Parts: sequence; structure tokens; C-alpha cells
Amino acid sequence: MRIALLLDAYKPIINGITTFVSLHKRALEEAGHEPWIITLGHTDYQDDEFRVVRSKAVPLSNTGYHINFGYNREIRELLRTMDILHVHHPFLSGAMATTLGPRYGVPVLFTSHTRYDLYAQQYLPILPATMSDTFLETFFPAFAQRCSLVIAPSAGIQEVLRRWGVQGRIEVVPNGIELEHFRAPDWHTTRSALGLSETGAVAVFVGRMSGEKNIQTLLRAFAPVTSECPDAHLLMIGGGPELDDFRKLTQEMGIASQVLFTGSIPYEHMPGYLALADFFVTASVSEVHPMTVLEAMASGLPVLGIDSPGISDTVVNGQNGFVVQHDYAALALKMLRLFSEPELRASLAAGARQTSTLYDIHTTTQRYVEIYEEQVRQRRPARRRWWTQGRR
Repeated sequence: MRIALLLDAYKPIINGITTFVSLHKRALEEAGHEPWIITLGHTDYQDDEFRVVRSKAVPLSNTGYHINFGYNREIRELLRTMDILHVHHPFLSGAMATTLGPRYGVPVLFTSHTRYDLYAQQYLPILPATMSDTFLETFFPAFAQRCSLVIAPSAGIQEVLRRWGVQGRIEVVPNGIELEHFRAPDWHTTRSALGLSETGAVAVFVGRMSGEKNIQTLLRAFAPVTSECPDAHLLMIGGGPELDDFRKLTQEMGIASQVLFTGSIPYEHMPGYLALADFFVTASVSEVHPMTVLEAMASGLPVLGIDSPGISDTVVNGQNGFVVQHDYAALALKMLRLFSEPELRASLAAGARQTSTLYDIHTTTQRYVEIYEEQVRQRRPARRRWWTQGRR
């Protein structure tokens, strides 16, 4: 099959969506299909993979995102030849796909990767700062109706889509990761090289350093733990607009010596960093089906998180980690247990490794292929009247 994967942004921007789509594209290629990336902006970026097509677009300040409301003739002709248009961002790429797909008789699928109510200003700067549920309840039902199928990476985000008024079939297909990349890292570093404790336990968080990740709650929960576990460390991996603010906050809280912020790191080095840690912790409640949690589990790390969509869909209490209520004290108590009980960590680590086998990228991509094939079988030729012949 020829499959178009449409995104508003792709590399060099690195986030959960671009990482998943890149892995999904590679798995499709390995299965003998022909996937294409169709994206906006960064037309001077030197891609390290085949079949990436970029449309000229206007940059949105320094966000890394671009805006364009129409593809050029070359891209429109390319989309006409596709068997599937698979959309990963709804507002720009989605609007163009749902216009062209029906015209060309090509099914349009949409995967909802993001809590748009919580992430608007971080990832969707084209939207109003006060984007409300009212907007989403107006936009999403109409957009979903123009798609052949909506896909949710977790049952939790399926419920969110229902709350926004999306009717009809929503298929749950989880995100996938490259398991072996995390089980057997090909790049390594050491705790001493990073200034981490060689004897105490290390907790790790991976994510964007900005407000929607609830990092203040995480730091607030870690602070009292340091008095009970003076050799405990918290490794914070990722860049973002509030990185310097969080560094300053740890100094004000008196825990700077036990919290290490790495800033952005190359994705290929992530398994090596995770291999240094003893468990993964997050206070974020804005996830859909976080790749970072899956990657941590594949690395053999128990996961501690707050009850919310995405987290509660993956973490099972006492089996592969712990889920607590949205309360920093509850988070601190479970963090203290994980820092101080190595036998508990070992038991949960085995469960985490077992859970991660469900999310191998080849397994999840095969499910997508089955959905693609189903949609192609159901496809009907576009109905085009005489006055639209030759028009695009």
C-alpha cells in the first residue's frame, strides 16, 4: 500500500508524535509498504530518510511550527496516488486531508495523539490562548465526521474524544516503540560522568520542560524524600521553555544537588540514560499514551505516575509500577518506597519488562496495516460532477 502520513511538523522537531511516526514509517517499510511523510515547513532541512515531502509554509515565530492552508500541485498529485491518508495533526494537515481525500476517493484516518485542551499553547500556537472545551466540542465532532475512522492510542483518550462529542467508531491502537533499542542500548554513559550517586537510587523523568508536564508537583514531591534518602537523585531529561525556571526552583527548594537537568539529548542516547536509573516518575496528567513511559518499561524501569488518561491505561498498581491520586504527598510517599526498597523495584521491573512487550512497534504497526487494508476494501470511488472534472 501507498500510505501518506500527514503532520503539521516533523523532524527536526522531536516529540512523541514525530518519534512515533518515524518508527511507524520504518516498520511499514520493513513490512513491504510505501509510506510517505507529508509535512509543513523546514524545507531546507536535510532529511536522513526517503519519501519525506515538505510544503512551503510560514514559520510561526520561533515555535518550530509553520502554517499553510493548502498543498501545492505536486503534493496534491502525490496524494491522489495514495491508498490511505493517515493524519496525525487535525487542524492544518487534517483540514487539507479531509478536503482532498474525499475528492480523490482516498480514505482519511486520524490518530488523536494530543490532549488539545491542555497542550494548546505549547504545541498548537495557531490556536487561541483561551481555547476551551466549547471549541473542541464544536471542532472535533465535525472533523471526525469527515474522517473514515478515528484512532485513539489509549482508552483514556477515547473517553476524552467521546466527551468532546465524537460519534461513531473510535479504534484503540496503542503507540509502539523500538523494544530492542531500549533493552540493549548501543550507547552508554556512567553515573559518575553525570555526577549522580553510585550508591543511592536514581529516579528519572523524560519530557518537555514546561508547565503542562506538572513538573513543579514532581519537584515538590521529591523535596521531602531527600531528607529521608540523602543519596537519592532525580534525573530530569529534556529541554523546554521553562528549563531555567525549574533549575532555579530546585535551588530555592534546597534540592539542586540532588536534581540533574540534562537539557535536550539526542534520541539515540535515550536508552543509555534510562539504563542508569532505577525507576521512572512523572506527575504529568496531560498524556495520551506517553512514549516515554513505554520506553522506560522497555528499559526495565517501574513507573510511578498520577491517575490520568495514558498513565492509568498503561501502569498497573503493584504489577509494573504505581498510580496515585493527583496529590503531591501521595506521590512523595510512593517515591520514598521506590527509593528505599530495592526488592520492590526489582519485582516491579520484571512486570514493566513484560508489559513493554505489548508495545513493540512491529505489533502496533501490523494492527494499523489491518485497519488500512479494511479501509481500502471499503473505499468507494469519489463522486465527481462534470463541472469539477480537472479541478483540484
